[in-house]
Amino acid sequence: MKYVSTRGAAPILTFEGATLAGLADDGGLYLPAQWPQFSEGEIAAMAGLPYAELAARVMQPFVGDSLTADELAALCKQAYGRFSHAAVTPLTQFDEQQWLLELFHGPTLAFKDVALQLLGLLFEKFLTRSKDHLTIVGATSGDTGSAAIDAVAGRERIDIFMLHPKGRVSDVQRRQMTTVRAPNVHNIAIEGSFDDAQAMVKRVFRDPAMNSRFHIGAVNSINWARLMAQVVYYFAAALQLGAPRRKVAFSVPTGNFGDVFAGYVAARMGLPIERLIVATNINDILHRALSEGDYSAGTVTPTAAPSMDIQVSSNFERLLFDCGGRDGAAMAAQMAGFEADKAMRLTNAQRDGAAGLFTSARADASDMARAMRWASEACGEIIDPHTAIGLHAAREADLPREIPVVTLATAHPAKFPDAVERATGQRPQLPTRVGDLFAREEAYTELPGDYDAVTAFIAQRATPGS
Repeated sequence: MKYVSTRGAAPILTFEGATLAGLADDGGLYLPAQWPQFSEGEIAAMAGLPYAELAARVMQPFVGDSLTADELAALCKQAYGRFSHAAVTPLTQFDEQQWLLELFHGPTLAFKDVALQLLGLLFEKFLTRSKDHLTIVGATSGDTGSAAIDAVAGRERIDIFMLHPKGRVSDVQRRQMTTVRAPNVHNIAIEGSFDDAQAMVKRVFRDPAMNSRFHIGAVNSINWARLMAQVVYYFAAALQLGAPRRKVAFSVPTGNFGDVFAGYVAARMGLPIERLIVATNINDILHRALSEGDYSAGTVTPTAAPSMDIQVSSNFERLLFDCGGRDGAAMAAQMAGFEADKAMRLTNAQRDGAAGLFTSARADASDMARAMRWASEACGEIIDPHTAIGLHAAREADLPREIPVVTLATAHPAKFPDAVERATGQRPQLPTRVGDLFAREEAYTELPGDYDAVTAFIAQRATPGS
């Protein structure tokens, strides 16, 4: 399997190369050169497999020659052995049509664990082969940081520098990052928004001064391997609900577009998905883009769903590239215009290509609270604010009754106790496996939202690559 950049000018890489590269050196994102396909019979044969075996089966075509089937199976078994539920991503039923896919049974209580537990092991495997050292630079709106840090803390050949917007993540999210005391972990709180932090990370990948000294790697969903691992739970859920003979719809709380793009990949591989519902909060650039063709960034408004407080969704570029005919030069020109003006119109081909599978919905604070109350009062389920936005969109969707609608539960409700308590009157408790999170000492560095200050901090502490 070969990997190409959405902007057409970066070297073509293997799976191993794309995993270690993260962002392409032309500023684009890596994608497989072609989508692997499963037949209906091959999908049917996956029914009933344990999650780790299903993961290896789904991901093997993307891995190619970079790992043997036995190596990939062993990594999957190790990665998903740390989850607190035997099913890894279990399904819960709300009513006759609505379902919940619980993605929060990993060590940091968020869906990011499903991918990052595996990504940490892939990094270790590939770096041991090459005897190289990786400097991970990432940005988080809440959950990516803690999941990435848990996955790589204490691992040889890796330093991680995680940027989060100061004061814009929940206390639980922050502490899950800043209480990890490992010499290779560096937390940075910057002034500004997640979009500001993400822009800095992308700039690091294009900075010759940084790349000449350090091997820069990514854990954000700009890294293809992370997104690839998220494809698996779409197969897991759909198979349990009758695929391939029955279509399934998914409603996905969406910020950076990686989680829902994984569903698009599953559909391209042959999984019978009726619809992917992109659920946004009032930071609704994706809803406007999909419903009106207007991809224009506004000002980020802080909400009770901070992981969705985003106005620039990096992975949307992958969808635009694939739907727009995979023209790298055209994609590069389109994104250059967006980066200059913070606004662009989708082409007719991009809109038509997305419309075949995607719809979108926007939820405000009242919609979110009503969804949390419905889940609690009608179904006895406590859900977090992000999941509530997905559930609101799922219940508003105009779909035939025979189509099951699966809302992705992206985080444990105890990560957002104040918002949950305001909506439901119930204060969720952290699972005992999290331990004494609020008794541990925090360690992080506050920096201005200034690129030079951030890169100077990294350069003083990172280990040069080979």
